[in-house]
Amino acid sequence: MATMRDRPYTQFNFSVDLGDGNTEGPRAGFQEMSEIGTELAVIEYRNGNSKENSPIKLTGLSKAGNVTLKRGVIGSLELYQWLDQIRNGDQNALRTVTVQLMNEDHSAAVQTWRLLRARIVKHTSGPLNAKGVEVAMEEIVLACERIELQ
Repeated sequence: MATMRDRPYTQFNFSVDLGDGNTEGPRAGFQEMSEIGTELAVIEYRNGNSKENSPIKLTGLSKAGNVTLKRGVIGSLELYQWLDQIRNGDQNALRTVTVQLMNEDHSAAVQTWRLLRARIVKHTSGPLNAKGVEVAMEEIVLACERIELQ
C-alpha cells in the first residue's frame, strides 16, 4: 500500500479510524497526532571464554510507543465510553486503530500504520479560558501492543 515517490509527502493530510470503521466527519477528525514509533531492545551477552573482549548483541523484545491524538471538543462521548469500557475490564474493548497518510488530493492512502490491540490510557480535556479565543481541545493517549506499517 505504501506509494513511493521522489518528493516527500506533507504531514497535514491524514485520516484516523479508531477501530469502528469511521473515517468521515468530526468524530474521526483529529487535528494533531504524535509520532508513531516502535523500538527493539538489544540484549548484550558474552561468554566468559570468548576470544573477543566485547559482547554479542541479541534482538530482544519489541515495544510500541504511545500515540497521542488531539481534536476539538465536539460534544461526543465516544472516546470517554471507550475509556470506560477499558477501565471496567471489557476484554473486547481493545481495537485496531488505523492511521493513513493521504496524498495531496485525498484520493489515495500513501502509507498506513496499524496500531494493534490499542486502548485509551489517558483522556484530557482543556484547558479552558474565559478570555481565550482558541478551540476547546480534547486529547487521548493510546497504548498499543504492536505497530504494523503498510
